[in-house]
Amino acid sequence: MLDKIPLEAFRVFDAACRHMNFSRAGRELNITQAAVSRRIKGLEGHLGTDLFTRRGKNLELTPPGERLFQRIRATLDYLEESLEPFRAGAGQTISIAASGSVSHLWLGRRLRDFGKANAGLSIRLLTSDSPSDLASENNDLVILYCLGEHPRWSLTPLIAEELAPVAAPDYLRSRQIDDPAALTPADLARLDLIDYDRFNANWVSFRQWFDRIGVHGAARGAQPRFTFSTYLMAVDAAIRGDGVALGSLGLLREALDDGRLVTLGTRSLKTGYGYYLGLPRFRNSPQDVLDLHAALATPDGTGD
Repeated sequence: MLDKIPLEAFRVFDAACRHMNFSRAGRELNITQAAVSRRIKGLEGHLGTDLFTRRGKNLELTPPGERLFQRIRATLDYLEESLEPFRAGAGQTISIAASGSVSHLWLGRRLRDFGKANAGLSIRLLTSDSPSDLASENNDLVILYCLGEHPRWSLTPLIAEELAPVAAPDYLRSRQIDDPAALTPADLARLDLIDYDRFNANWVSFRQWFDRIGVHGAARGAQPRFTFSTYLMAVDAAIRGDGVALGSLGLLREALDDGRLVTLGTRSLKTGYGYYLGLPRFRNSPQDVLDLHAALATPDGTGD
């Protein structure tokens, strides 16, 4: 049906709906009121239904007209947004991809600080836990969880993964734990463990953590009280005081520094994996992308 309807008819219909007046719609589009009326009648003819009810000079949308208007308005808004990068004078848009936990726990503040210092720049953040989405070459920059090598991305280390149990001070008080550093792995296994689903074989949850630090009995007895679908949800639950999560210490540095979380025991696991900032290997990056890369690659994320 679409190939039989002039696309201009949808713009005319949209203007008529917004103004509820054919004359004002015509003035917006630089056509006559009669031309608006003809296009609306033509659209109604193609669709086989009335879109407006007319009572003298007053217009009202019919139920089919209201549904069509909502869809056309959404479509035109989407098209306008898609064309924004091509607008004369529009600034550069940088696309960066990172996992949900990295975006929320580490990247968000750094992007905000960089944006304040570069007001004319637009940054698009893709959040995904899918390795293929993160490594897509449609992105200008990526943050990958890996061992430090990738065939399509030149990688700069950001955070080496070190895992240790963490909990909120309120939780420790509720369990009457005065010295969290004195907790043994066996003690930890008896607490309210908060875990997450491992969608990547290289991720480490509590069972693997106990096993890899050599406490095999605790690994067998470690039964999480809560298991969440994402790592970020597990961390949020720990901050709320629901129990003990396995903290990636680099990602949680702010929460550890400000006291929302504390580490438990003295054992931690360096997995060999980490978070790496990637630039494309096989295409040149614009200066704005290089500037953001330099800012994120510095310890405080400012590039200074």
